[in-house]
Amino acid sequence: MNSQIKIALIDDEQLILEGVKMLLSNEKNISVCLTSNNGPDFIEKLGSLSEDDFPHIALVDVQMQPMNGFELVEVLKEKYPELRIIILSSHYKTSILGYMVKLGVSAFLPKNSDRKTFIDAITMVYKNGVFFTAEDHQMLFTYMNSSAKKKSLFEMEDELSEREKDVVKLICQEYTNNEIGEKLFISPRTVESHRQRILEKIGAKNTVGIVIYAVVNNIYSLDKM
Repeated sequence: MNSQIKIALIDDEQLILEGVKMLLSNEKNISVCLTSNNGPDFIEKLGSLSEDDFPHIALVDVQMQPMNGFELVEVLKEKYPELRIIILSSHYKTSILGYMVKLGVSAFLPKNSDRKTFIDAITMVYKNGVFFTAEDHQMLFTYMNSSAKKKSLFEMEDELSEREKDVVKLICQEYTNNEIGEKLFISPRTVESHRQRILEKIGAKNTVGIVIYAVVNNIYSLDKM
């Protein structure tokens, strides 16, 4: 990986902030560009950053005051839809995973995760947009087998066409609009039109939402990522 992965850390426990920052300082391709101990402060700091200093990924704690992690995620997804988010929590529940998927969060990690899983998650979120552990994977398949849950995650009036599914698969493989156009023999402008239509249909705000939709609906397999 040639470029630095810029990380922002948000946690109201100072020891956690310092511990995670120290852990990441040993990784050559990862740098911490911003830390904060609460949501409002983080939003303010984020707004003052230049494009060059803006983080690729935010690691967000769930249990914070006065704004909890999920409330913060909702604000971040509205203001910065391309910012990838990893939720950190001591409470690992299926219901939280479902809510995470609906919000378009890139990964969910228990705070007791081992170092390898932690670094793998950051690397895969940077590379592919999402990271799921084996347990997450099983939970997602449970969601896939529940039409009620699937409908609540992605409320759609129109199904994706076969061409749109082809575009989705290539988006999941991180191809650019130009590369997708070459593979499907269509113009980059047509690819962008498909991309926007897909986002509208599935109710997602960014590429991460498209990838999660593809996984939940069995259009793209995590094994390929």
